[in-house]
Amino acid sequence: MEQFKQFELSKEYLESLRVEIEQEQVESIRESLDGVNVADIAALLDELNMHDSIYVLRLLEKQLAADILIELDEDSLVKVVRELEASEVGSWIELMDSDDGADILSLFPEKEREEVIAEIQDRVKLGQILELLRYEEDTAGGIMAKEFIRANKNWDVVQTIAEIRRQAENVEKIYSIYVINNRQQLLGRVSLKKIILAASDTKIEDIFDEDVISVPVHMDQEEVAAIMRKYDLESVPVINAKSKLVGRITVDDILDVVQEEAEEDIQAMAGVSADIEESDSVFTISKARLPWLLIGVFGGLMGAKIIGLFEDGLSKYLALASFIPLIAATGGNVGIQASSLIVQSLASKSVFDDTPMQRFLKGLFVAVLNGAVLAVFVFLVVVFVYGFEPIFGVTIGTALFCVVLMASFMGTVTPLVLNRFGINPAIASGPFITTTNDLLGLAVYFGVAMLLLKL
Repeated sequence: MEQFKQFELSKEYLESLRVEIEQEQVESIRESLDGVNVADIAALLDELNMHDSIYVLRLLEKQLAADILIELDEDSLVKVVRELEASEVGSWIELMDSDDGADILSLFPEKEREEVIAEIQDRVKLGQILELLRYEEDTAGGIMAKEFIRANKNWDVVQTIAEIRRQAENVEKIYSIYVINNRQQLLGRVSLKKIILAASDTKIEDIFDEDVISVPVHMDQEEVAAIMRKYDLESVPVINAKSKLVGRITVDDILDVVQEEAEEDIQAMAGVSADIEESDSVFTISKARLPWLLIGVFGGLMGAKIIGLFEDGLSKYLALASFIPLIAATGGNVGIQASSLIVQSLASKSVFDDTPMQRFLKGLFVAVLNGAVLAVFVFLVVVFVYGFEPIFGVTIGTALFCVVLMASFMGTVTPLVLNRFGINPAIASGPFITTTNDLLGLAVYFGVAMLLLKL
């Protein structure tokens, strides 16, 4: 088992490293990073500026530098690779798995990409990378690797073991040995245990398992992640339209997908309109946040307009204004709760899921129950604690009940509608639901007050 040196990234170490870089203390830098896990070194380089990151990478052994490059944060990676010489990038890509090499190449504009391609001497690796670049990046083909071990069903155990040794030179981790026919079509898989225990002249077709789960090249990466999670797979083979085995997706690739999708949903729910990091520039972060903030401000202005329409009623019942925050906050909370549950269910699809109508009815029953409890509670507080007339308590309670129903309806239906039209339903859980419920909640509140208090 590979051993790594215990490492702690601290401000003191970071400052000392910067001093060593400035003074070009090459041996000291190499010694301090010797034996450190590549993920820790990548985290360290993410904290350095572009010039210093490149300086450190160039000091390290090529394979180590290539491994670190893969682990860099995407923003840092883009800045670093575009400042490197094409020959350097090409030589490092040769040492990566094909999927990682394709990810690096995809960061370059077309002209610079061609320059890097011209520097890649390993023509087999280059061919694999170029094939991967043909696929959309968020599909199975876009995240698969071309490095895997295959065995022809007609081989015997001796020939298979020899082939495993040869093919394994380019495969970092062996999860499965896939069995193919002469047309390269996937037939199944065979375990190393079966191969080792079988007699030397045993044919692979006599011991392989036909029960293998595969995914097509154009399947969305989220669906691939769901399949691997459901069946607890460490890797999954990828096939084309003719059932030919073209690649494999490993669990580490899927972990990256899950993290990426989760970050996108969190940002959408928070009302951030682009993929941003805390380390991005002030302008970039502001540009991503501003659209939804403007919508929120517009909603606030519209809310003020609605309140203005009932100015006469407010002058008659000033106490109505005191309960506006209660109505707005409850409506927003109910809407976010409802939409979050729907978004969660849409992200974990199952053949046993409720239909949209069943989801709506369930949400309606929950809203009726919650609304009734909240309405009674508010009525009791308004009448017996605050000392208002019973009719005023009935008005506030009834308005709250209606707002809960309305907010639950919006929180349930909106994500379903967005999902139906192929729009990320997570955006429904952010400012969109909150702003909409504020406006509708105020309208419902004053509407009920007009009916019951004769405003």
